[in-house]
Amino acid sequence: MVMNRSWSNRKTPVIGILTARKKDGLIAGNGTLFMELQKKLISLNGISFIFTLDGVHQEAIDGFIFNPERNGWEKITTPFPDLVYNRIPFRRSEEELKRSMFFASLKEKNIPFFNPGFIDKSELYHLFKNHPFLHTFIPATIPANHKQMLSAFLSHHQSIYLKPSRSARGNGIFKLELDTEKKIQIKGLIEYHEFISFDYFWEEWESRLLENKYLAQEEIKSILYEGKRIDFRILAHAENNHYKVTGIGIRQSQKQDITTHIPSGGRLLPYELLQNEEYDLFFETLVQHIGASLSETFGFFGEFSIDMGISQSGQYYIYEVNSKPMSFDETDIEERKIEHLCQLFLELTGKNKD
Repeated sequence: MVMNRSWSNRKTPVIGILTARKKDGLIAGNGTLFMELQKKLISLNGISFIFTLDGVHQEAIDGFIFNPERNGWEKITTPFPDLVYNRIPFRRSEEELKRSMFFASLKEKNIPFFNPGFIDKSELYHLFKNHPFLHTFIPATIPANHKQMLSAFLSHHQSIYLKPSRSARGNGIFKLELDTEKKIQIKGLIEYHEFISFDYFWEEWESRLLENKYLAQEEIKSILYEGKRIDFRILAHAENNHYKVTGIGIRQSQKQDITTHIPSGGRLLPYELLQNEEYDLFFETLVQHIGASLSETFGFFGEFSIDMGISQSGQYYIYEVNSKPMSFDETDIEERKIEHLCQLFLELTGKNKD
């Protein structure tokens, strides 16, 4: 199917959703999100399509468009869109994007690029550490690349997390603990190891820590609900040069306390269970500072999610910021996400709803 530019006079945007191919050549990404965005945009008299970098040509793009009437995808060749929404799911694919001439093409055509890319945990930590407001909410963190420094850090905190700089969804995270007999215990979602000393631990784990550029972060003793640790997951979107909370969920650990992520066995709780005016105000203030800081440093971020907790002493802590949020299990938050994204598309392209 060849689509012409007859829609260019519409008052709503044409959105190109950039994704990537899996190793088997199939299109990757959040198919449900892509379909729901298309349905919403059609209701606004707009349209969207998905594409990968290998489908980009000098003046046209080969991609795929979702047809709700047929409930299926159709191949298309189309002119460049009004805006490109970055939903590349793989870091290796983003590295290919950075080496390509695609950004130059968008700049030449004056096409906005929505969300610069994945956030490296080391870069995020240094950004927030030097921020006048956000530095207060960062757990103590060091690079896990020096034996003596890591040993001293563990001795001071007794229990720490090891996190790879370039990962998401709790992948590769471990808890490192020093027990009363000075033995070293390291726990993952599946793995468990014990060492009689830090020297033995370092000998076995040094290459892994260095290769994946691990960070070490103090463990925060989070508030409990019914005896189990809980964290907050906050979704935020840009709107009229500000950032607003789109939705908040609570995740509770169950069989393990390393992470509260649902895929790792965490439990979903409604935010209303603990909601109060103080939390509401703090989360709204937090997303404004984080959004502004990210966009000023890395380029415009239209959306992000935050994983954070509250210590048993009442201190707020930021654990992660995700530039390409996973789907929320709360259907109402997912619905608001689609609504806010489409309204942001309208804003960024300068086109107004009929």
